[in-house]
This record gives sequence, structure tokens and C-alpha cells, in this order.
Amino acid sequence: MTRGNAVVLVILLAIFAFAVCTLVYPLFGREEMRMGLDLQGGIHIVYQADLSGIEAEERDSAMEGAKEILSNRINPLGVTEPIIQRQGSDRILVELPGISITNQEKERLARVDILEFGELAAADEEAKWENELGRWKPATGFIDGEERALTSRYFIENTYVARDDFGRLLLVFEWDEEGTQLSEQITERLINQPMAIFDGDVALLDDEGLPIAPIIQNIITDRGQVEGLSLDEVTRLSNQLNFGRLPVPLTILYDQTVSPILGEDFVDMSLKAGMIGIILVMLFMIIYYRLPGVIASLALVFYGALVLAIFKLIPVTLTLAGLGGFILSIGMAVDANVLIFERMKEEFRTGRTLGAAIESGFNRAWTAIRDSNVTTFIVCAILYGLGSSIVASAPVMGFALTLFIGVAVSMFTAIVVTRTLLRLFVGTRLARKTALFSAHQEKK
Repeated sequence: MTRGNAVVLVILLAIFAFAVCTLVYPLFGREEMRMGLDLQGGIHIVYQADLSGIEAEERDSAMEGAKEILSNRINPLGVTEPIIQRQGSDRILVELPGISITNQEKERLARVDILEFGELAAADEEAKWENELGRWKPATGFIDGEERALTSRYFIENTYVARDDFGRLLLVFEWDEEGTQLSEQITERLINQPMAIFDGDVALLDDEGLPIAPIIQNIITDRGQVEGLSLDEVTRLSNQLNFGRLPVPLTILYDQTVSPILGEDFVDMSLKAGMIGIILVMLFMIIYYRLPGVIASLALVFYGALVLAIFKLIPVTLTLAGLGGFILSIGMAVDANVLIFERMKEEFRTGRTLGAAIESGFNRAWTAIRDSNVTTFIVCAILYGLGSSIVASAPVMGFALTLFIGVAVSMFTAIVVTRTLLRLFVGTRLARKTALFSAHQEKK
């Protein structure tokens, strides 16, 4: 074994050890492999933005802003690794693995204003809300002659949770300049009258399930508070209110809940299929190619550990389609070894030594391996582009990404790992036993 080959072998062993440690231990904060909805269960939502009021040159930044605020609003839900990405020019895909949320919560995430303030409507006035406390209309005031409704869009992003002297929870908020003007006008008009607070179509409820509608005692200018909320509700509202308002209205275009039980079945079946496939491939390689087949099987183990470690570190969200791409790439990894070993057989027929046959076999097979894999990379890029825009399909993107990574790593293992391991036998007694390296040669 040459010094250069020894150095490469040590590097490969270090890479393999790192890959195994990554899979076994939670390195870099990655405790588990990220699973998609079809494997783990959860919520799949597609929001569509109304861009009619946005100038064409500002639409891209508006969508990026909406995506960022959606992400911030989702964080308080306790989702460890949500998937939030744009699809096309006016859609945002949201996947929340491992949790279930209510329809009200889904709509709240996409609402421009999370909270709205209401006052009692007269008998001849149209009401927006109605509950056991009465009929309510939006509480409005005027800014520069324009009538505006009082909502959480005027909150400064420093809302927090506190307790009063009696230990009751308070949601404390502060108005911006325009909100201060509206609040002052409205609360001055509503002295000794109730003002309700609504979350979408329903009123905020206290611990007893009754609508929150405090009686206005004093004029409220730059600061206010909401009392009576439960700890979970006041904490969640405080977090979500601190992330601003959406720049564009969003509506739910598509909504699906995936059962985690179905996902577990998919994982079990996929693992069984993958293990059976790998074992059969290894048996074929060992029986047909003998010692090179054993080496190819070892390279396949290296390949599997490295690819899964990359999936965990990036992280790649594994879906059933993504697992299909990974399993497909296993077969393609063996294809490269088959090309190399067949070239080696041809070199042995011409009477070359093991070392010369190895080097010549790899060099002559490289162009075919390169060209076939480059075409696969092109297809993967096209599929990923279609999945992120035109088709707007996360499974298509997952299949393309896992296949791309798998094929790239398979090139590395076939050209570097297999070659390095074969070079270990050059100059040894086993090198003289050519039957171990060239199975099923036709007799002359």
C-alpha cells in the first residue's frame, strides 16, 4: 500500500466515523432525522396571497415579508422544525409535522390583524360579531379625516405578560402613534361602556369561557392591558402579537391533516424494503464479482452512512418520495461499481497485473459514470425546479433532492472508496489469485 493510498484510507475512515457518530448522537443540535408529513403526520396548508393592492415591483418583497412573519407566528405553537416556503408567485406552503391545530388557529396565522376591538352596535346598525353580551361592530376613530378600525396592527412590538396586585394575568400592550390617537378617541367615547376584543370571528374568552369585554373606566392613550386570559392563551398571544402584521392578506387555498399512524406504517415498510434491497444487492455483488463484490458492499455501507448523515445535518425532510429517491440511488451506486468491475475483467483478459487492471478499469469507466450521473443531475434539477414553482409539490422536491445527494455520494464512493480499498490488495499474495478479482471469465 502506497503512502498516498494510506492517507486517503485514514481520511475515509475518519469520514465514516463522523457519519456514524452523526447518526447515533445529536451532533450540531440535530437529535433525530427530520421526517415529512407523510411519515410523521401533521398539518399541510397552502396559503394564497392577495397581491392586487401591491405594486408589481414590490410583490416579491411583500411575499418574503409574509413568509417571515408566518414563520415567527408559528414558532409559539411549539413546532420544532416547520417547513415554510414560497410556491410560485403568490402562494406559501406551510407544513407543521407532528402537531394538530384548530381551524381557528390556521386562520389566525394568516390574519393581517390578530386582534380587533369592538363596541356595541345600535339596533339599526350592522353588526360584525354577535355573542351573549350583545351585537358588536368594529370600534373606529378618525386619523386625518379617514375612519379606521382599532386593531392590533397598531401595537408596538413589545407586548408582554404581567400580573396585577391580585396575581391576575395581564396582556400588556403599547400603541404606536396612530393607535394612540384612535384609542384616545374611542375610549373617551366609550367611558362606562364595554369594549370587546375579538380574535377573528370569535371574542377572546376568559378562564370561565365568557367573552372578555371590560368596562372602559378611563381614557386609554398610549398603553393598555387585557385581563382574564389563561396562561397558555396570554403567552401565545403575546408572542404572536410581537411579530408584526402581514403585508398582504392570506387565505387558505388547501388544507390537509395527515395521520401519524399512517406515517409510522410507511416508515416501517420503507425500512423493510430498503434493507431487503440492500441485502439482495450485496449478495449479488459478492456472488458474481467475488472479492471486488465484497469491497463494493463495504463501500455501499459507507455510502448509506454518509448519505443519511448528510440528510440529518442539512437537514433534508424525508418523505415517502424522498425515501424512494434514496433507495433508487443505492441501485445507481452499484451501477458504477459494475461498470468498473467489468472494465477490470477486460483488462485481466489482456494479461495485465491487478494494479494495472484497477487503474485502467477505473480510468476507462469514469467517462461513462460521469456522463450518466450528469444526466441524472440535470433531471434532478428540473424536478426540483418544477416542484418548487410550477407543480408546487413538496414530494417532488424531496425526491429530486434525495436522489441528487445520493447520486453525488455514489460517485464519490465508487471512484474513491472502492478504488482505495482495492489498492490495499496490490502487491499482496491475494493479488496473484486473479480468480478472486475477475469472476465468470469466459474460457479462451
